[in-house]
Amino acid sequence: MNQFTTLEARIDAAAHAVLARLPRGRLADGLVEFVVFGLKQAWACLFGGLMLGMILVTRLWWPDIGLARYDAWFLAALLIQGAMLALRLETLSEAKVILIFHLVGTGMELFKTSAGSWIYPEDAIFRLSGVPLFSGFMYACVGSYMARIQRIFDITFTRYPPVWATVLLALAIYVNFFSHHFIFDFRWLLFAVLAILYFPSTMHYRVFRFRHRMPVLLAFLLVALFIWIAENIGTWSRAWIYPDQADGWTLVSWSKLGSWYLLMLISVVLVTLVHPPKAYEPVVD
Repeated sequence: MNQFTTLEARIDAAAHAVLARLPRGRLADGLVEFVVFGLKQAWACLFGGLMLGMILVTRLWWPDIGLARYDAWFLAALLIQGAMLALRLETLSEAKVILIFHLVGTGMELFKTSAGSWIYPEDAIFRLSGVPLFSGFMYACVGSYMARIQRIFDITFTRYPPVWATVLLALAIYVNFFSHHFIFDFRWLLFAVLAILYFPSTMHYRVFRFRHRMPVLLAFLLVALFIWIAENIGTWSRAWIYPDQADGWTLVSWSKLGSWYLLMLISVVLVTLVHPPKAYEPVVD
């Protein structure tokens, strides 16, 4: 797997030419690593950031142009996805992951909206049943981030669990999102299995000059927290709402953080099927 696309390689070379001339020292190196970490995270979130920004802006101002917001978001998402491929901001392999997670998410949306778990309060032409088609792209945003971050940060692992075991766990998680409406909710058992599988694993990643490490379970929690924050922005913008938000916006339940933790793992597993996790090999920085 290449660390960068062609365009990203040129951007990286230009950034290195500038950053390499900065003063060295413990404080300076730490500041550079912090700034570059933020910039790389923003770059990895490009798809999601554009979508969330569009949702937020149209919540504050949307002209009467005879086009529903949901339809505008759907058309814009198609353009964004096409542009990212055309401009080589995204690889074809990553697009496969995004498409799969898009379909996985849309399937869950159709079921969950029919069960009343959440609703889309506005009209749309581009929709399936009660689900506007832009909604699948919100899952695609997560898939895009998970795929892009792996190569942008050159992520490697120590003691990564067997991929076959993670696939079975992801399947069980997906089934539970449906089955808990009819039988017992096994999410706590799924959390326990997830912890057992990933607790020994450490993620190693390069920012600029140095490689850093983080427990995989903590990395998953931070991603899930970020998605939960984005979901609060989405519900405040009335892109979708939960039943307790029908009469006015309230903070999304903290229980949804756990749901995103589990759902995000499905995206992680899909990425490993396209880009198998690389084993960490110590190097001298």
